[in-house]
Amino acid sequence: MAGTKTLGMPKHRLTRFIASRLPHAVISWLFLRGLALIYLAAFASMAVQIEGLIGTHGILPIDVKLAEAARFYGNGKYWVFPTLFWLDASDPALKSACYAGIAASMLLLLNVLQRPALICSYLLYLSITVAGQDFLSFQWDVFLLEAGFIGIFLSWGSWFNVFLYRWLIARFMFMGGMVKLASGDPAWAKLTALNYHYLTEPLPTPLAYTAYFLPAWFHKLCVAGVLFIELAVPFFVFLPRPFRLFAAWSFIGLQSAIILTGNYNFFNLLTILLCLWLFDDRDMIAQLPARLVARIQKMQPRPGLGAHLFVGSWTVLVLIVCAITAWMHNTQGRAVKPLRSLVLFTSSFSMVNQYGPFGVMTTERHEIIIEGSNDGKIWQAYEFNYKPGDLNRGLRWNIPHQPRLDWQLWFAALEKPKLDSWFAAFMARLQEGSPPVLALLRANPFPDHPPIFVRAMLYRYSYATPDQRAKTGQIWRRKLIGQYWPPTGPEFD
Repeated sequence: MAGTKTLGMPKHRLTRFIASRLPHAVISWLFLRGLALIYLAAFASMAVQIEGLIGTHGILPIDVKLAEAARFYGNGKYWVFPTLFWLDASDPALKSACYAGIAASMLLLLNVLQRPALICSYLLYLSITVAGQDFLSFQWDVFLLEAGFIGIFLSWGSWFNVFLYRWLIARFMFMGGMVKLASGDPAWAKLTALNYHYLTEPLPTPLAYTAYFLPAWFHKLCVAGVLFIELAVPFFVFLPRPFRLFAAWSFIGLQSAIILTGNYNFFNLLTILLCLWLFDDRDMIAQLPARLVARIQKMQPRPGLGAHLFVGSWTVLVLIVCAITAWMHNTQGRAVKPLRSLVLFTSSFSMVNQYGPFGVMTTERHEIIIEGSNDGKIWQAYEFNYKPGDLNRGLRWNIPHQPRLDWQLWFAALEKPKLDSWFAAFMARLQEGSPPVLALLRANPFPDHPPIFVRAMLYRYSYATPDQRAKTGQIWRRKLIGQYWPPTGPEFD
């Protein structure tokens, strides 16, 4: 029958043949296509907001930051801030970097100029991450960079890449569990973290509302499962195949549940993608057309001794950096200068990173509501695209996009405002009526001219109960806590 043979070989024999020679050829091909899609999402997400965040008239202009770095670091500026925007930090350059990243991602997706595409994607996203300052200070940005940097080595075909990716996913998951224990947060210790999580996470999905009202015993059971998956299961990654498969499906299940209830851009998608390396080709070949499998096998590089030595040396270096970092953490930074310099170098370029997001569970949801006024008496609120504001506005999905300003406002609500912060700069841009900053918002109540006065109020938000929601249509309830940012303008300054 047609399709049962490829290149004169039955499909079951082809499966054994490829698995015996290149046990991760298909995995590598699938991973790079997935990595291309995640890079594409990351660059596209930044393209629509980069000018408002770090452009010339943005909240934190990168040209100002680079000028300060040049004065402070001198010739060392390139190592402390490794970004291509040293060449040109204009608004067209910022947009062009995003568009070039999209183009490189597409080349990688189509398997065209694979190695140059991987290098360009890594360097461009590194440049954007470094330039992004507070708005790109998230662990998933460096997580993508570390995964992307290892991806460059895939073009050599060394089997050391398999270990690097398994080490990355195991380290990432285990550190996520360790930070929960090390924080001493009672919500994790008492298994009550999920009693709050679905309400207090930065951008809940529509399903988070439903999950919030599930029974307390179910929340406790899920927290216990999370801690088991993050603290015990990572060790299964380095055990025989049945244990690895258990680890893979455990990680995939956890990340899928997070995707359903929280908008974390490409974060969980990348974690699931990395789980591919816990499988091998025998797990994938039967799911793919035989002709595609044959083509993948034919395209795979045959690594020589030099490739194994190069990637193997990098593997050893990664393990050394991880060991030094753990030592420095346990000894409050005591390490000889060359070792500290090695850790700082790999960290500056996001080649080897530390992970552990959300170690402390927020138990109340605070929201900053920013308002403007022309007379200091009647105030109108600015509406954002995704963060809660209007009590009647439902929850939304925005994966894999990350609205960076909405996210930063969630963090800002957890602490007191500072005069030298990005928030102060944001309020000043609103008062100026900066077009790229206003483009980051959903609704501008002052379309003709900027307001004379601006202020920010702090509210405690909570979900309306299902009965209340059915009667009023409101998904949120809120209570005023007080003033977050005092009114600024001619009469208040």
